[in-house]
Amino acid sequence: MKWTDIQDIAIALSDAHPDVDPKTVRFTELYGWVQELPGFDDDPRRSGEKILEAIQQAWIDDVE
Repeated sequence: MKWTDIQDIAIALSDAHPDVDPKTVRFTELYGWVQELPGFDDDPRRSGEKILEAIQQAWIDDVE
């Protein structure tokens, strides 16, 4: 998985953290959680605020 696999990351985060409200997650937490996902193998430096925002929004959409 790469940073640009927004939907796949959102689904994986939903599965990994089922009791978490994604609206309350700070970007610093999200950044770390994405890197801990099984199958994630992208360069940590390739992330940015726009990517984290997109991941968080996709996660919110997935939960709703």
